[in-house]
Amino acid sequence: MSISETIEAAERRIRPYARETLLEASPTFSDKIGQEVLLKLENLQHTGSFKLRGALNKILAMGDEAAKTKVVTASSGNHGAAVAYALRVIGGNGLVFVPEGASPSKVANIRKLGAEVAFYGDDSIDTEIHARAYAKEHGCLYVPPYNDYEVMRGQGTIGVELMRQSAGQPIDNLFVSVGGGGLIGGIAAYMKAVSPKTRIIGCSPANSCVMARSVEAGSVLDLPSDDTLSDGTAGGLESDTITFPFCRDLVDHWVDVSEEEIAEAMRTFIDGHHMLLEGAAGVALAGLCKVAPEWTRGRSVAVICGANVSRDVLRSVI
Repeated sequence: MSISETIEAAERRIRPYARETLLEASPTFSDKIGQEVLLKLENLQHTGSFKLRGALNKILAMGDEAAKTKVVTASSGNHGAAVAYALRVIGGNGLVFVPEGASPSKVANIRKLGAEVAFYGDDSIDTEIHARAYAKEHGCLYVPPYNDYEVMRGQGTIGVELMRQSAGQPIDNLFVSVGGGGLIGGIAAYMKAVSPKTRIIGCSPANSCVMARSVEAGSVLDLPSDDTLSDGTAGGLESDTITFPFCRDLVDHWVDVSEEEIAEAMRTFIDGHHMLLEGAAGVALAGLCKVAPEWTRGRSVAVICGANVSRDVLRSVI
């Protein structure tokens, strides 16, 4: 099958369990940038994040093995909750490793969904390396947060929904937040196959933009990350990540945004749409606001990738 066909197959696989989230017009952001803007509301997904798509596709693709064998993963929060949710669907059990500084609200969400939580490392890449080693040592199944084709295909199902929901209307510009690259890699793989004229814009917090700098350099870099409101995209990359060539070859433009730009985008969304969003979702909106007036034309979509924001972070933003 072609890559677009594998992503369409993933969409059919997860459809009974994942929500087809709204593609909603945004008068607020349309007025702000002077162009038509729509928002793909993954903040309304089960578990409050797009991550459910990739976790479901991976675990459902594993079949009975995932129900019979303990599943291990690493996460800053959203992927862990997604894995816990998917395991609950199939009757499996899992262990989620999170960094020491993981959001308490995201950790609580993982536990509420039925998975064990263990803390390891200060950077997400250290957590991932440890979780892989633990799974191998203890005979568990490992579900990567982004470095996996089935996970990436699951995230790409957003593209399938976008094309269905746009009903023949063009999507000229698509703004997506970038961490490990699974979200933008999956979406870009699908969109470039079925809508090649759509410009894919990768948006990163300036405090943690490892994929963007890696693409500039032509190889995966080992770079430090500073604290950011976008905890869901923060941290390093596995050196062999399968998402890198997709980001290198299919993302048309990259934009870095400051912490204040993220916070301002979050405030604008909350005021205009009366919903919650997390910092990672604010990154895509900040990227839209930063560059759209200068060089994009036509119809723009921003992926609101999640809603899992702690009260403390929310207070600091508003």
